[in-house]
Amino acid sequence: MSVVRTVLGDIPSAELGRVDYHEHLFQVSPLLAGDELDDETASSEEARLLHASGFDAMVDATPFGLGRDPSAVARISAATGLGVVASTGRHREAHYGPDHPMRVWTAERLADLFIADIARGMPAHDGDVFASPDVPRATAPGGAAVRAGLLKGGIDYWRISPFERTTLVAIAAAHRQTGAPVMVHLEFCTAAHEVLDVLAGEGVASDRVVLAHADRDPDAGLHASLAERGAYLGYDGFARQRTRSDAELLSLTADVVARGAGDRVMLGGDVARRTRYIAYGGMPGLAYLGERYLPRLRELIGADAVDRMLIANPARFLPLSPGR
Repeated sequence: MSVVRTVLGDIPSAELGRVDYHEHLFQVSPLLAGDELDDETASSEEARLLHASGFDAMVDATPFGLGRDPSAVARISAATGLGVVASTGRHREAHYGPDHPMRVWTAERLADLFIADIARGMPAHDGDVFASPDVPRATAPGGAAVRAGLLKGGIDYWRISPFERTTLVAIAAAHRQTGAPVMVHLEFCTAAHEVLDVLAGEGVASDRVVLAHADRDPDAGLHASLAERGAYLGYDGFARQRTRSDAELLSLTADVVARGAGDRVMLGGDVARRTRYIAYGGMPGLAYLGERYLPRLRELIGADAVDRMLIANPARFLPLSPGR
């Protein structure tokens, strides 16, 4: 049976329903000062709004060291009915300050951490790990350990720094051990093939990888070439008119579908800032994707194609590899 590891336990992939592949319920980063997501009540309300907009599940894409609160995420999932797949891993280098303890970690130490997050459960507080590897684990309502179900890394603009390459090597090692799917943050979809090459060299098949922010470069030909390798394309740039209008992304998606790559597209919002969450007093909120963008996409490419991106593609991508 194909299973997905959620914060409330493993479930059959067929039970996921419609998935927002990329959001954040909690996130604190020096790159986003003043835009922290750190209030359980507000994040719970935003999750409720996402659920009400037509989504059954989401990926919480906050990796290690950036304000994760796995116990709170599990409580939010239980309270709202929104399934949540949590993440482990390490983001691109710029998210960690110059004195951050993880800067000197080896790939082996990182891999051990990522594997523990998936197999045993995530620490109640990420910072505890720096004092001792044996720390209290986060628990869900009912007392079960809260485990991650996805590995995340990130790279900079046309650059894979030594820090980021070490992360990719560690993620690959954790993937080989756990079978967890892999998300990689790209800056404007640069170095996408290079990331796939690094991971493939470490034993990660491209069809186990989603390239976040692929739509920040609306090049359908590039996307088709990535899909030909088996990689999933993360489209999550909606409501960012300063960089790309929704109209451009609609056109891109239609072009990619026409090229036969619709079975490699997944959709999310990656809103990720308190100033853009309704429940924190901002806008447009997590419901924007379901309420305002998806109706336009369905009109353009049809409901079946959209359902493939929301249901069938995540159900194929998110499960742990067979036998895990």
